[in-house]
Amino acid sequence: MNATGPLAGRTIVVTRPREQATPLAGAIAAEGGTPLIFPLLEILPVADPQALEAGVARLPGAALAIFISPNAVDHALPVILARGPWPAGLVPAAVGQGTVKALAARGVTGCIAPQERFESEALLVLPELSGERVSGKRIVIVRGDGGRELLADTLRARGAVVEYITCYRRAGPAGGVDILLERWRAGHLDALTVSSSEGLRYLVELLDDEGRSFLARTPVFVPHARIAENARISGLHKIILTDAADAGILAGLLAYNWPA
Repeated sequence: MNATGPLAGRTIVVTRPREQATPLAGAIAAEGGTPLIFPLLEILPVADPQALEAGVARLPGAALAIFISPNAVDHALPVILARGPWPAGLVPAAVGQGTVKALAARGVTGCIAPQERFESEALLVLPELSGERVSGKRIVIVRGDGGRELLADTLRARGAVVEYITCYRRAGPAGGVDILLERWRAGHLDALTVSSSEGLRYLVELLDDEGRSFLARTPVFVPHARIAENARISGLHKIILTDAADAGILAGLLAYNWPA
């Protein structure tokens, strides 16, 4: 740890799922900060693996497979590749570059993805997903349980036949907020990084009135405008919108005007 870095003396909560928290936590530590990993979402296997197998079995013949997140890659691709090579003619697509890298690490290349603004809206404006390109085509969206319907609704409106493969499920933390309350009371919790509106909702629900009061006046760094809006609705006052992904969050932390 760099004890003299720009984040020295700052305790920053990393709320990504535990499997994904290490890179950001390490980057914070490298800049002198103290990362506190407190996952707001737990990523779990699907309750019905036979449904996942059945969905994967229908992939051949589809034109496009859209992976919503690296979690979708981690939980679906082993099942897909266990049946044989990546299906011929099936074009992979992704919402973000982290998902592109996760696919490439497993040998799936040629992925369609936005180069900036890593969200469904940015994917939908790419020419490969225009109405003239997708009309009449079968498209499979690989995701966790639930989530936004914008991608599917828009593609269906453009004439595509859209199916889902649900390959993982999300759960909120069962508790454990005492560690946050202890740090807040001691004045040793300086900021949170939040990369999921769903995770933020879980946190607000877990906290009591005292905890929500602490949260409302703590800087919260978020990489997407939609999360920022949900944070405002939840009563948070110090919301810092950063660029996307861990790099954007870290840049936001480094640029912040921390109190002396």
